[in-house]
Amino acid sequence: MLTTSTRLKLQNICSRLAQGEFVSLQERVYLQKFAERDRSVSTWVSRAQRFQREGTQQGLDGLMADLDLGRRNPDDPEHPEDDLGDWFSNASPWLRRD
Repeated sequence: MLTTSTRLKLQNICSRLAQGEFVSLQERVYLQKFAERDRSVSTWVSRAQRFQREGTQQGLDGLMADLDLGRRNPDDPEHPEDDLGDWFSNASPWLRRD
């Protein structure tokens, strides 16, 4: 559970990150420390990074961004996009489609 002052400080850092403003290394480390331990903070960070990368979105893309759906970072080599064909190729024979 975060204290009010800690939450406000973390949200301020995320807001500046989303707007592309300067965020010091010390603040980034502070933010990452909480993001690793608190799912809410991790969500704030991913939303801020997505907003910084893609800006304001409208329509269905905006809804998906607001719901925090989709890929966190499309250029992340550690988490490539899932391929449905790969999933079925490793599935049990009763599930496999020919």
